[in-house]
Amino acid sequence: MSTRALWQGLVAGTAGVAVMTLAEKAEQRLTGRPDSHVPARTLERLTGMGERPGRQPVPVNLAMHYGQGALLGVLRSVMAHTGLRGPWSSAKFTVVRVTSDQILENATGVGAPPSTWPRRELVTDLLHKVVYGFATGAVADALAARSGPGPGQRHAAARPGRRADAGPVPRHRAYGR
Repeated sequence: MSTRALWQGLVAGTAGVAVMTLAEKAEQRLTGRPDSHVPARTLERLTGMGERPGRQPVPVNLAMHYGQGALLGVLRSVMAHTGLRGPWSSAKFTVVRVTSDQILENATGVGAPPSTWPRRELVTDLLHKVVYGFATGAVADALAARSGPGPGQRHAAARPGRRADAGPVPRHRAYGR
């Protein structure tokens, strides 16, 4: 699973970023909102790159924007391979994406906690992260499904329905052996 989850996650995460970017560009055309260069500033500070105020570091922005999304896609792929698939899992993953952004942006001093943002900016950012989370999840789930059900799904299938008394499945059944 590990090698497969890695490459499938990079594919899923990159696809999720591409869909999110298209949604962002459409929203920017409607609202007139300018590009954000927070990803670039965050990467510059994380790596110790020089910062030049007033300069819009587009290549650095794209590297952080796509790189972070692709890498986080690996986590969503691991989720899918273990059996955590579908909308609930994509919603959980979306929270991870927002949290990742906030940790990096706040740790570097580039960003501030979302609770201090103007509401419109907060809603816009969250909607774009939802697009990323669900697009990444759809691709990760589809790719993982080609390998069959994950261990969690096999466990759930052993005793269908919502049950409090469902213990672990035998090891040979959990791993598909």
